[in-house]
Amino acid sequence: MAVESINSQRCNGCGICVQSCPADVLRMDGERKKVVIRYPDECVVCCWCIAECPTDAIVLTPTRYNRIFTSWG
Repeated sequence: MAVESINSQRCNGCGICVQSCPADVLRMDGERKKVVIRYPDECVVCCWCIAECPTDAIVLTPTRYNRIFTSWG
């Protein structure tokens, strides 16, 4: 697993991380209006969610954290 947790106190529910995730790992919880991790095993560790999160609410597992650099990013 790469996405370890989302700090619910920091998460403002903007959904930017959900939109930026190419693997569809994160989803909005409509009831709580917060982001939740739905498919953690699908994470490709691209780090877009961390880069785009305005409140630094997302934590990756350190053992799988391996920043990927892309030519378009």
